[in-house]
Amino acid sequence: MRIFLTGATGFIGSRIVPELIAAGHQVLGLTRSDSGAQALEQAGAQVHRGTLEDPATLQSGAEQADAVIHTAFDHDFANFVANCEKDRVAIAAMGEVLKGSNRPLLITSGTGLGSHADGSPATEDVYDNSHPNPRAASEQAGQALLEAGVHVDVMRLPQVHNPERQGLISPLVAISKAQGRVAYVGEGANRWPAGHVDDAALLYRLAIDHALNGGTPGARWHAVGEEGISARAIAEVLGEGLGLPVVSLTTEQAPEHFGWMAMFAALDMPASSAITRAALGWAPKGPGMIEDLKAMDYQAAFAG
Repeated sequence: MRIFLTGATGFIGSRIVPELIAAGHQVLGLTRSDSGAQALEQAGAQVHRGTLEDPATLQSGAEQADAVIHTAFDHDFANFVANCEKDRVAIAAMGEVLKGSNRPLLITSGTGLGSHADGSPATEDVYDNSHPNPRAASEQAGQALLEAGVHVDVMRLPQVHNPERQGLISPLVAISKAQGRVAYVGEGANRWPAGHVDDAALLYRLAIDHALNGGTPGARWHAVGEEGISARAIAEVLGEGLGLPVVSLTTEQAPEHFGWMAMFAALDMPASSAITRAALGWAPKGPGMIEDLKAMDYQAAFAG
C-alpha cells in the first residue's frame, strides 16, 4: 500500500518510514525542506512537498495514498493552544479527501486524553469530547470525521524517548539549564508515562496495518511502555546528569520556574497500554525512560 506520512522527517516519523518500507509499503513523506527531501529519498521514500500551514498540500498528499499516518505537529509549546487548533484544521483537511472511501487516517494525540477522573491510568477506551487538554482538538477533529464515515484511528503518545530526545523532558532540560536547578512540584509523586521511540514507530505500523486489514474504525492505541515515572525520579536523574541541585517547589512557585511548562509540571498522567498490547500483539522492547536519561550526553545538552 502507498501511505502518506506527515512528519516523515521528524523524531518519530523518520523511524516509521523504515518500518513501513520493511513491511512492504510505499511511503509518500511530507517535507518542507530540501534536506528533508534528501533524507526521505535516502530512506527509500517518495517526497511530497508541503506544510501544516498549507492544508491544500496535505490534501494533495492524502489524495495520492491508500492510507494516511499523521504525526506532524508544531512542537512550540509556548503556543500550544494555537498549534492544537492548527492540527484540528490539518486533520479536517485530510479527512475531507478521504470521505467516501475506506482509506484509513491514523492521527496522533496524547495519552492524557484517555484519563480517568479517579486518577487511575488512562486507557484506550476513554474518549472525552470536553477534555480540557488543548490537544483534545485533534481527537475532536478525528471524531467528527469518524461520524462522517471516514475511517479514523488515534495513536496516543506518552513521553517518547531515546538518549537524545524525551518528549516534554527535553525542554525541561533547557529550563533547568536556564534556572540553574532541576525542580519538581510538591513531593514529585505525579507520574508521566513513557515509551521508546522505536517501539512507538513499530506501533504506528501495526496500527495502520490493522486498519488496512479490516480493523474497526475508531480505534485508539496507547504507545506506552511504562505506565508512570515520577517527576521526582526524572528530576533526580536530570540533576545528576546536569550537575545541578534538585529542589521541590510549591504550586505557587512553579510558574516562575517552569514558564509555559507549568501547565504540565504537576500533572499526574499515568497511562496503560493493555488494550493496545492485547489487540495488536505489541510488546515494547526499548530501554526505559530512566535508562535513556542516564545515557544522555549532558555535555551536548549544556552546549545546545
